[in-house]
Amino acid sequence: MRVLGKTPAGGLTALACCALLLSACGEEDFKNDPRPATAVNLTGVIQPKGLTISPNGRGAGPFLITVSNQTDDAHTVTLEGDSVEETVGPIQPQDTATIQRTLEPGTYEVRAGSERAVAREIPPFELTVGKARKSSANELLLP
Repeated sequence: MRVLGKTPAGGLTALACCALLLSACGEEDFKNDPRPATAVNLTGVIQPKGLTISPNGRGAGPFLITVSNQTDDAHTVTLEGDSVEETVGPIQPQDTATIQRTLEPGTYEVRAGSERAVAREIPPFELTVGKARKSSANELLLP
C-alpha cells in the first residue's frame, strides 16, 4: 500500500490538490447587498363595530398581518394600496388568517367583506406605513 506524498509523483499530486482547493477561496462572486428589514408582526381583529390593526404607523418593509374574526359571519380581508391588492379568506368565525407582504411607504386600506348581505357594513381600517426600516444585517439569531 502506498501513502500519498511518499513518492515525488504523489507529493506533486497532493500539492496540486491543495493549490486547487485554495484557489477557490477568497473569490466573491456575489454582491453583498444588505439584508431586508426584519418582518413586523401586526395583529388585527374583525368586530361588528369595525376592523382594527395594531400597531399602526410602522416603517416600510416586510409585514405579517394576522387577523382574527370575532364576528358571527365569515369574512374576507383585503389589503389595498397604490400597487398592492391582497385578499385572504374567507375567515370563519373565531378563526385567523395571515397576509404576508412587503409594503412601501404610504396609506393602505384594510377591509373586511362578507358574501352575505349584512345590515351594517364593517368600517375599514387605514394602515399607515412610514419610511423604510433599516437593514437586519446586524441582528443576531435570524435565519
